[in-house]
Amino acid sequence: MINFTRTSVLVAAVALTTLAGCASTQRHESTGQYIDDTAITTSVKAAIFNDPMLKSAEINVETFKGRVQLSGFVSGRQSIDRAVQVAQGVKGVTSVSNDMKMK
Repeated sequence: MINFTRTSVLVAAVALTTLAGCASTQRHESTGQYIDDTAITTSVKAAIFNDPMLKSAEINVETFKGRVQLSGFVSGRQSIDRAVQVAQGVKGVTSVSNDMKMK
């Protein structure tokens, strides 16, 4: 009986540790959030790539918990505004941070 109790406690502790390791915090994403953010990043990059006004090779996209950060260099203010507009139109994007610079 004592061995069963010890084993049960050990299994419960391992299960709780595993689940807590997959939980998200303010600065860390859960596995599911990471996958969602990767999909958002890919969608934003594809939308920017498919927009004829933008040169996608010069725009970097990063996503954390649905917030997209755009960085890089573009030719003018119109390109900055268009990239932000395109990113905001992607499903799953909660906000867009613009860190792009003009050449």
